[in-house]
Amino acid sequence: MIRPRRTATAAALALGATLVGVLGLALPASAHVTVNPKEASQGGYGRVAFRVPNESDTASTTKIEVNLPENAPIASVSTIPVPGWTVSLEKRKVDPPLEVHGSKVTEAVAKIIWTATADAAVKPEQFQEFGVSMGPLPEVDQLIFKVLQTYSDGEIARWIDEPAAPGAEAPEHPAPVLKLTPAAAAASAGATPGASVAAVARTEGDGDEDEGNSAALGLGIAGLVAGLAGLALGGLAFARTRRPAAPPAV
Repeated sequence: MIRPRRTATAAALALGATLVGVLGLALPASAHVTVNPKEASQGGYGRVAFRVPNESDTASTTKIEVNLPENAPIASVSTIPVPGWTVSLEKRKVDPPLEVHGSKVTEAVAKIIWTATADAAVKPEQFQEFGVSMGPLPEVDQLIFKVLQTYSDGEIARWIDEPAAPGAEAPEHPAPVLKLTPAAAAASAGATPGASVAAVARTEGDGDEDEGNSAALGLGIAGLVAGLAGLALGGLAFARTRRPAAPPAV
């Protein structure tokens, strides 16, 4: 049985709220299925990853179903292999057909299904990412992907709640949302074709880069301290050599 730890989460949030008020600490968001990056350009091709955390204490995630929005069909959808997982695409007819590079496309992917094999299931305290390339992205403000997360004990977490209106309470089981910006706006901001893919690559490498920068900064500071210490010792030695010798005792 899934135990979402709502009681523990509520207590943590209450304590966290106090800490935020006193110390200015930032609270992490509660775990749920998300799509990363969270923004792409209309009319282009985007590479995204569905990030799936396991929220059960005792069961593993064995199946993920991502439903693509019916009101905004996408002509081309392909997936990145995930070791230990099989993937299948379910298609549906679209009418009127989609026009892509001068050709008519009468079918679009309706659902992507990943299923774990052997020991590849997402275990408690773990998460997995499922990569997808899709496009051309439709000319709409956002894409809402409703996701079903199946656990090894038969429970299903339904991440299907649509975004709340401004000022309304956040949904309990939010669906992943990909914001889409007009191509003209992206071009005026200096975006280029494939920018979303490059953004993903930069995001994936940011952690290693930050760690490298921190290490380099630490070594630099250590070297500076050692240099200053050497300079001080050198100054003392020079001062001793310049000190006049004491007159001989009579």
